[in-house]
Amino acid sequence: MEKIWKILQPIEQIENEDLKLKVMRCFEYAITKGGWTEDEALAIPFTLLIPNCPASLLDHTLAVTRIALHSAKELVTMYPKFNFNRDYLISGGLLHDVGKFLEYKKEDGKFVKSNFGKLVRHPFSGAAIAYKFEIPPEVVHIIATHAGEGDGRYRNVEAIIINKADFITFHTLKSFLEK
Repeated sequence: MEKIWKILQPIEQIENEDLKLKVMRCFEYAITKGGWTEDEALAIPFTLLIPNCPASLLDHTLAVTRIALHSAKELVTMYPKFNFNRDYLISGGLLHDVGKFLEYKKEDGKFVKSNFGKLVRHPFSGAAIAYKFEIPPEVVHIIATHAGEGDGRYRNVEAIIINKADFITFHTLKSFLEK
């Protein structure tokens, strides 16, 4: 999965080596469990809600993680008492959509919802994968609450940042492409 980790460079910023390895294992497990090769995984669009989405799932994952890190840095600058767990934020950014490897499939040359994905959305499958690999519950929480399923529910500060970064990328790209 060398190509994957070349794109997802923030993995190198996770200071806790055990957590870094677990994040990598989660990602690699999801790709394999979804039946994807590494090259196929590189081509998966980040969303099926934008026709002919030009951004890959990995591009989106990188964008969300980077936006989240920049946002957290700015929050610390503006509010010196603000604190967050950097390793959890990066891990949550990298894993927030990991369940999409199970939610999608390729059929007749097109990416579509898998049978599993029609029943279990990616926040749930992603959280289950993270739990399986003993990712800290704070990160499992980020994955589980990053999408609409977390609306109106408690989100820790890292989950709030990932949720907003996720929707910044989605709504901005969607709006731009609808012009």
